[in-house]
Amino acid sequence: MPSGPPAESPDELTSPLAHEGVWRFTAPALEASVPQARHAVRDLLAEQRAPVTAGTLDTLLLIVSELVTNAVRHAALLSPHIAVQLGLGAGWLRIAVEDDHPYRPKALEADEGDVGGRGLWLVKVLTAEAGGKCGVEHTAGGGKAIWAELPLAPLATSPPPAR
Repeated sequence: MPSGPPAESPDELTSPLAHEGVWRFTAPALEASVPQARHAVRDLLAEQRAPVTAGTLDTLLLIVSELVTNAVRHAALLSPHIAVQLGLGAGWLRIAVEDDHPYRPKALEADEGDVGGRGLWLVKVLTAEAGGKCGVEHTAGGGKAIWAELPLAPLATSPPPAR
């Protein structure tokens, strides 16, 4: 007569969580793509039931807005389309916005009176405050991908049984 729950097989211990994966979509390099990208990311996270806190979601959506806006404003001439990629892992999420423009931007802290110019700096600050990291990478096609990785909330676990 077996006692306790059945033992988990090694496959069950290493299988990905339901929300894990990588999703990618493209959009035209137009202003209208900014809210569309934000909504698509939010909807995808909800659909995947990713353990994203309200604060992390707000930070992520602001990062998406800034990165897509930057790609639309600064890369559209050489990149009529942009790509947005969302990756979800066991304890993290990664958003990347890719375009075909070869210029790698630098995060500049703008002066008080400047309008604009703070996008990448804001992404760096938001990412660091959330305990994440961000960067810029070259793509195989000669463009760039600007990415931010944020920690996810740990999955809730059941409390130990009362003795």
